[in-house]
Amino acid sequence: MAPEQFLIILLLVVWVGLDILALIYLFRERKLTRKESGIWGLMALFLPIIGPICVIAGKPGQPRK
Repeated sequence: MAPEQFLIILLLVVWVGLDILALIYLFRERKLTRKESGIWGLMALFLPIIGPICVIAGKPGQPRK
C-alpha cells in the first residue's frame, strides 16, 4: 500500500468517526427541533470535508526540499 493511499484511508476513517461522534452528540445530548437537527446534522457531515481541503488548497508554509 502506497503512503498516499494509507493517508487517504486514514482521512476517511477520521472523517467518518468525527461524523458519527457529532451525530450521536446531536441526537442524544441535545434537544433540537427537526429543522435544527437537520441543519446541524448537515454541518456535522460537511464541515470536516471543508477543513482539509482548505489546508491543502492554501498550501501553508514552505515546501520541503
